[in-house]
Amino acid sequence: MSPVGAPVGTRPPARAARATPAVGWWFAVYLAVLVWLVVWKLGAPGVGGGPRQPPKLVPFVASGVAGASAPLEVAANVLLFVPFGAYLGLLVPGWRWWRVVTLAGGASLLLEVTQYVLVVGSADVSDVLANAAGALVGLGLVDLARRHGRPRSARGLARACAAGTAVAVLALALLAASSLRYGPARHVPPGDGHRAAPAMMSG
Repeated sequence: MSPVGAPVGTRPPARAARATPAVGWWFAVYLAVLVWLVVWKLGAPGVGGGPRQPPKLVPFVASGVAGASAPLEVAANVLLFVPFGAYLGLLVPGWRWWRVVTLAGGASLLLEVTQYVLVVGSADVSDVLANAAGALVGLGLVDLARRHGRPRSARGLARACAAGTAVAVLALALLAASSLRYGPARHVPPGDGHRAAPAMMSG
């Protein structure tokens, strides 16, 4: 029978499937890896001893002593937060997109401030914007799966997030055990005769 007030022959909109507890656990694992990757670049947690770099407050373009954001670095920051938005879309399907973007941007800003305070990296507004955009992409993927009206699509995306997180943990563990370290190119003052360090640096 059709619900009272609903036209005959129509079906009520399908409710978003509730995420399993495992999705929440995998989200926690993702967040832990995210902090380790962004703040400490896969190295041992600690406080830096070098000079504190001034924050880059003008996004993407060169400003002051900071150079323009490299396209590859921007793309990496977008991809880094795609799971953030996907996990939130699975865990809190009732949230509007702006709440997800706000939370992602706030988390990214907290990571940038932490790097600055601990003197373990440079704070860049470009990273916050790219991370927020990545979370929006992840949320859009979940919403697209649900709009098809197939619960299996959302469940498949949840499995993909969990599998991707597991693979990322394994890959980062192997990378951390090697002599390479992750890190964006360092901003250097123009005319100092030195080039920015590459994103993957030997230990």
